[in-house]
Amino acid sequence: MSSIAEPTIVGIDVSKDRLDVAILPTNEAFWVPRDAAGLDELLARLKPLSPQAIALEATGGYETVVVVTLSAAGLPALIVDPARVRRFAQASGQRAKTDRIDAAVIARYTAVLKPQLRPLPDEATQRLADLVARRRQIIAMMTAERQRRQRLREPRLLRSIARLLEALQRELSEIETEIRDDVQGNPAWRAKEELMTSVTGVGPVISRSLIGEMPELGTLDRRKIAALAGLAPWTRQSGKWKGRSFIGGGRSSIRTALYMGAVSASRYNPDLKAFRDRLIAAGKPKMVALIAVARKLLTILNAILRDNTPWHAKSA
Repeated sequence: MSSIAEPTIVGIDVSKDRLDVAILPTNEAFWVPRDAAGLDELLARLKPLSPQAIALEATGGYETVVVVTLSAAGLPALIVDPARVRRFAQASGQRAKTDRIDAAVIARYTAVLKPQLRPLPDEATQRLADLVARRRQIIAMMTAERQRRQRLREPRLLRSIARLLEALQRELSEIETEIRDDVQGNPAWRAKEELMTSVTGVGPVISRSLIGEMPELGTLDRRKIAALAGLAPWTRQSGKWKGRSFIGGGRSSIRTALYMGAVSASRYNPDLKAFRDRLIAAGKPKMVALIAVARKLLTILNAILRDNTPWHAKSA
């Protein structure tokens, strides 16, 4: 009897200066520098293997050029969630941690769980996602400066904070103008924004964050889209003991945006307010109810983009 060859799976651990590579099922390992010559060598070594998947962890941007290079060469590159890989390593009893071991763990995670290969965002979508992320960073800096201002009394330092806040506000206004112009100048995005903002509680900030950072919205079922946002609940349970349900993983920036939308929708959206009130009346903690509202809001947005139909309140 002939045996079926196992597919080749590649895990790559990305750092600032190098790429550690692990290959299954051969257990081959090597590293290359994270520069043009290293990427050329990586392509030369991986192309003949015809891998089924090449997985890299999201590392705050260092992985982007690698994924783009692999994808442009026709290789099946995908980015995996570091939190899920860490939980997989813990469940597998992997305690040691080096770049080489991390690459092997990524490869095993990909071989076992088979994460879905998704196309890279196009250049315009990536630009919008970067602008949205930059807006979020500027707001975080402004929040930090305002908190410092509350603790200070020295006039010299207060003037310094005032100047910095003024500069950050100018930068924020410019970024927000660019985001608005990009969305309004793209007919497909403009249509998506009009559909999403038909939902009470969803404004331009949330809709533009979703357009830039969750382009899959409207193309996946509700369970997959909730998992992508880190809003799919998972429960700790063993025998007769039942633990609490948790959320996590996924795209934290999207989860935060939806949480803020849920706060607004819980007050002003008649359907979602009624949904939240029912949960609280049934004994659910307020935070649990709010997370459920965020998940339901995401489901609604996914459905209206899928069906190309504006939202209408059922209780109206």
